[in-house]
Amino acid sequence: MSDARLKRVALAIGAPALALIIAFAITSLVLILAGDSVIGVWQQILSVPDVRGVTNILNAATVYYLSAVSVAIGFRMNLFNIGVDGQYRIASFVAAIVAGEAWLPGYLNTLLALVAAVLVGALWAGIAGLLRVTRGVSEVISTIMLNAIATAIVAYLLRKAAVDAEGSNITATKDIPEGSWIPGFSLGSDAPNDVYGFIVVAVVVGFVYWLVINRTRFGFDLRASGASESAAIASGIDVKRMVLVSMLLSGAVAGLVGMPILFGDAHNYGSTFQSGLGFAGIAIALLGRNHPVGIALGALLFAFLDEQANPLQILLDVSPDIVKITQGVIVLTVVIAYEVVRRYGVRLEQSLVASALADDDTDDKGAEVKV
Repeated sequence: MSDARLKRVALAIGAPALALIIAFAITSLVLILAGDSVIGVWQQILSVPDVRGVTNILNAATVYYLSAVSVAIGFRMNLFNIGVDGQYRIASFVAAIVAGEAWLPGYLNTLLALVAAVLVGALWAGIAGLLRVTRGVSEVISTIMLNAIATAIVAYLLRKAAVDAEGSNITATKDIPEGSWIPGFSLGSDAPNDVYGFIVVAVVVGFVYWLVINRTRFGFDLRASGASESAAIASGIDVKRMVLVSMLLSGAVAGLVGMPILFGDAHNYGSTFQSGLGFAGIAIALLGRNHPVGIALGALLFAFLDEQANPLQILLDVSPDIVKITQGVIVLTVVIAYEVVRRYGVRLEQSLVASALADDDTDDKGAEVKV
């Protein structure tokens, strides 16, 4: 391996490692200023989780991963889809209604609900894409507004479709039939809960994302359009079509974000259905540099920090929100570190090219002298 390649590998590994160290240092400073136990907090967060903790981490990472892949599709097209939160909410609600009605038996019912979720997520994101290509409306503005609209629509329709459960004050849709649940798997006999079976679907989604983006003509056109819209137009790419299709695909994956929870745990859509998953996906996509493996590592890191922070309030009287500070700082420092690495890589490439040209000039002059 050449020295230049070794430097690139070292920088690629060193950048996130340095970012994590800086993030931990800044979080420690916040703990010191707040008068909390720095050592106690890090001992708890960095301790080895038990089987239940590992299960919770894998389940949370599955949901985070789907959210981040959805965001990453937009990022590769230079689109900022902030609307994943609204897209997965309305898709999860529709999927819960469809699955709860049980129009088809068993897993056919599950498949129908998943298709409904994908279509609804795509259509909701497609509104922002259509506004972008026809009226020039920024997808940032439109998706933020669509989040609020989706939340209001779901809240209104949930009250209409809710089924009263005896002894419960939770507003929720009809339960999905047990025959349509997606079974999970246990990590051990002493594990109180199962890993979502939907984790397999998440892996497939990640592989398809990598394959389409890096190994197809469509993926090349998408990346080219995101890198330079004017150059893409000059090469014959229909950029407006790419914007619309990218938003549709991003929304389609966003429609799957709530499915692990719906079919693996909650089995209905209610007022307690998990929120905020879309915004976590933005941070994880940035952290993972839009690469499926990087996104997976980022999702596992966020899920690990979330799980390990749960006992902080009870054991150390420290708010678990300290982890939010850590996560935010990690994203900021990683983005900065990668930008520094990118600029250094450009300079390294320039120096290598200059060195190669200098060697060629020397060889040419030597040949002229011999002649």
